[in-house]
Amino acid sequence: MSKNPISLTDIAKALGVSASTVSRALKDHPDISDSTKERVKAFAEMVKYRPNVLALGLKHKRTYTIGIVVPEIVHHFFSSIISGVEDVAYKKGYRIMICQSNENYIREEMNLQALLDHRVDGLLISLSKSTVNYGHIKAAIESNIPTVFFDRFCREIDTDRVTTNDFEGARAICNHLVERGCKNILHLAAPQTLLIGAERKRGYVQALADNGLSINKELILNCDTPAKVDELKDKILSLVSKIDGIFAVNDFTAIKVMQLLKKSGYKIPENIAVAGFGDDPIATISEPTLTTVKQNGYEIGKTAMNILIKRLENKGKEERKHQPQIKVVDTKLCKRNST
Repeated sequence: MSKNPISLTDIAKALGVSASTVSRALKDHPDISDSTKERVKAFAEMVKYRPNVLALGLKHKRTYTIGIVVPEIVHHFFSSIISGVEDVAYKKGYRIMICQSNENYIREEMNLQALLDHRVDGLLISLSKSTVNYGHIKAAIESNIPTVFFDRFCREIDTDRVTTNDFEGARAICNHLVERGCKNILHLAAPQTLLIGAERKRGYVQALADNGLSINKELILNCDTPAKVDELKDKILSLVSKIDGIFAVNDFTAIKVMQLLKKSGYKIPENIAVAGFGDDPIATISEPTLTTVKQNGYEIGKTAMNILIKRLENKGKEERKHQPQIKVVDTKLCKRNST
């Protein structure tokens, strides 16, 4: 046999029947005799025949494939979202293709185009940190590709989205810091062009207001990665005498700043309490263990995929323009030794 994938035509030639007979036999068509069905199926199994999914997709105008674009696959939060997506997708007969933008707008744009070139039926997207131009996503939606944002989204685009309650999560953890006696809290923030960064900062600001504490702009730094902590270490250490608590926009940044403080001779939480956001597994094995906010990534993934499947099932039906579904998944405060 040829090293190329076995086709229906190859099976037909080998068995001395027509390609249409092979096709109908594999589909258990009633017009085909049981003996022919058995012979065709046995031969197809022997030669490891697999249907040409792309060709079938073109024929039926559907590939049952979903494209996912995530900022980072290695991030526990995003991998848990993918798990939720997969569990729903495979039960419903869909496959998924996963692309990683690595927080880079150009890669995000290229990944999206690659998914469209592979004729995905729908898209699940979480924006990269550097994305400020949304033309590539708008173009996909205008091409009638159902699209659902998860976690990170764009307010300019009126489509379905599933997010974490970032505002309430940040507010809760900052209220906890105040309850523990903190009155001067440093916020290590994400870029404000990223809505999750803006919402977590808003929660921080609201918690201070709730407790009658003033906002000190000097205590808000754009610092959302371990690399940024290294870059701003002198600035952070210069503020230590003015603070008694730190709220970092994510766990990795929180743990890195704890390492910096410990290396500089400060005790946590005795001198400075530290809190993060995300509840990555690393939060439970850091020293001290990290107080943080748990995000339910698995539930976000399941919800986003269910919304997308509903849109796909209704695609092409005559109906009024749907109102976008906006689902917000609640967070949970996890109190640990760092506070």
